[in-house]
Amino acid sequence: MRNADSRTQATRRLVLLAALVVVWAILIFCRLVYLQVVSHEEYTNLAERQQQRTVSLTAPRGTIWDRNGKALAISVPVDSVCVNPLRVPDRGLAAELLAKVLSGVDAAQLRAKMDAAVEEYKQKGRAARGVGFLWVKRKISHPESEALRSLKLDWIEFRKESQRFYPDGILASHVLGTVDFEERGNSGLELKLDGDLRGKAGRARMIQDVAHRSIETTISDEAMPGKDLTVALDERIQFVVERELAAACQLYSAESGSVVVMNPHTGEVLAMASYPTFDPNLPPEPHQLKKDLSERTNHPVNVAFEPGSVFKIITVSGALETTNLTPDSPINCGNGRFSLYGRVVREAKRGYGVLSVADVIAKSSNIGAIQVALRMGKENLYKYVRLFGFGTKTGITLPGESFGSIRKPERWHPAAIASVAMGHEVSTTTIQLAQATSVIANGGVLVRPRLVLSRARPGGPQEKEPVEAPKRILKPETAITMRRIMEGVVLHGTGKGARLSGYTAGGKTGSAQIFDRVTRQYSHVYNGSFVGFAPVTNPAIVIAVTLNGVTRFGGVVAAPVFKAVATEALRILQVPKDVPEELAPDLLDPSEAMDLASADGSAPPEDLGDVEVPMMLAQAGAGGLMPIPVPSSGQAAAGAQAHGPQLPLLPVGAGAAVVPAVIAVGPKAPLFQGKTMRAVLEESLQAGVPVEVVGSGIARAQWPVPGSMLNPGQRVRVEFR
Repeated sequence: MRNADSRTQATRRLVLLAALVVVWAILIFCRLVYLQVVSHEEYTNLAERQQQRTVSLTAPRGTIWDRNGKALAISVPVDSVCVNPLRVPDRGLAAELLAKVLSGVDAAQLRAKMDAAVEEYKQKGRAARGVGFLWVKRKISHPESEALRSLKLDWIEFRKESQRFYPDGILASHVLGTVDFEERGNSGLELKLDGDLRGKAGRARMIQDVAHRSIETTISDEAMPGKDLTVALDERIQFVVERELAAACQLYSAESGSVVVMNPHTGEVLAMASYPTFDPNLPPEPHQLKKDLSERTNHPVNVAFEPGSVFKIITVSGALETTNLTPDSPINCGNGRFSLYGRVVREAKRGYGVLSVADVIAKSSNIGAIQVALRMGKENLYKYVRLFGFGTKTGITLPGESFGSIRKPERWHPAAIASVAMGHEVSTTTIQLAQATSVIANGGVLVRPRLVLSRARPGGPQEKEPVEAPKRILKPETAITMRRIMEGVVLHGTGKGARLSGYTAGGKTGSAQIFDRVTRQYSHVYNGSFVGFAPVTNPAIVIAVTLNGVTRFGGVVAAPVFKAVATEALRILQVPKDVPEELAPDLLDPSEAMDLASADGSAPPEDLGDVEVPMMLAQAGAGGLMPIPVPSSGQAAAGAQAHGPQLPLLPVGAGAAVVPAVIAVGPKAPLFQGKTMRAVLEESLQAGVPVEVVGSGIARAQWPVPGSMLNPGQRVRVEFR
């Protein structure tokens, strides 16, 4: 009986257990049905959010190349560091560790950011899922990346980003421009052509494990890389231009300066420089915004100024086209004084009686230019000012280009024609001056400046930049006549400081008084300019130079920059020499360079002529030494007689400090041309002058030219052919 009851109880327990198992199975089945069928989509989405994430694929930004295939701006991959603050084991220790490795990261601030992020996730109910994100530092250096990776901490994550890099630092920085932290252009070509350079971002789906490490990545939308740009700049010429401009601005304490080198036939801008300059690899300093703005202003394009006497070439060009004047026509210059509607105009240097039209330009006669303009009439003068491109944008591919300004004739006061004739009451930019000078250099057609030559996506075809058809504005014979007139400026006029060795050159100097807005009158601080071309018969280059805020004339401050740049540019472009090489005088008498377009009729201070100025700004290369002016009244200073003639020396090169040091002048360069290599080597050994030998045969050219003063240890480059 007892056994039967035991079996019954056991059976009941088994039945109950079986029932529980069945019920449990039914519950599990129902739960599975609920999860797999009813809530399938919800939990699938939840799993995908936990295991997968969509990331943006940054499109590589296009590279900017110079005309010879040298990279000027590139994008390089870099690491950025982030953490999931919910997975950081000890946020205080983590912040200290990251701050020690990453420069610029403050441990206390990073700890506070992580704490704030955790609190935010908790408030939003996301902390339980363990998914979080916080940038620690973006775009870190390679050593920083290697140091962090060596720690092998799974809570430190890395993201690949792209960083813009400018291999040559300050070189062409104003033309290239800069990008922001997201690699969006904010100045220069980077801004103007941002749409082409930036490309189109893509998307990818990433499957990750519980530690958020990537297991598999599937690209859903390919990133489209930005277009590469090929620009007209020649890196070699650009370097020379920036070196010479910086040296001149430092030497003459200029507030700013600009140079444009252009092919007058195609409009291709071979170099464009602005001073002061900056390094686009470095971000702006928040506490120096005014200084950064000054350094980042692209003066050749963005800043208009009164050009002064360089504008007289427009006046005379128009007169040759619209009147019966010729280069030999006599012009009465009134012995240095002329009155027009109650306004008295004087010459900068001395009074002239009668000058030919050609000498009006060569001597830069203000009264002569006004007399020529009166022959034209204000309507014709205005017409040719506009035809030469003044008062309108050149259309160069850079942001913020200035129009300049020129009022319509009906708004001119009675004596305004005198001001416009000599470059006042009109404003222009250096790029406009280069464009206008190109009209004379290329035979009479207006060619728009070109900066971008082509665009192409990586692996794709080159897209040539469309070229605007040239517009004829001068007769060919007028342009040729103006070339010869402008050659006279360099040979026997105010532009002797621009005379080249081995090449003919033409140009025009200019010195415009700057209006002082505080005193509301014109001061004797000038915009010193020079525009020119070489060789005269078939110009290969046009160069426009402007130094703003100087106390010397354009023939003194700007013409030597033209000479230094033209000498190197013609050599780089391998332009054949068109005249025999000869030794130009080492020093220029500044009184010969007086070309002041006096806006208020006042004469320049007398002491401006009491300085001897070297013809060549920088015969030594970057890092070498450059002679600077010595006041003639100070030649008898103590020690000068004991050590012979001396010149202070200025370091040449971007960023060089102006620290004059006085040393004795070195030996002169011997005459090597026409001699065999053996004879050259023997003579150089005897003279103690080191030489750099190029080629073989007979010595055909040398630099510096024979008779030039050499710095101690300076080599003479001798080319044999």
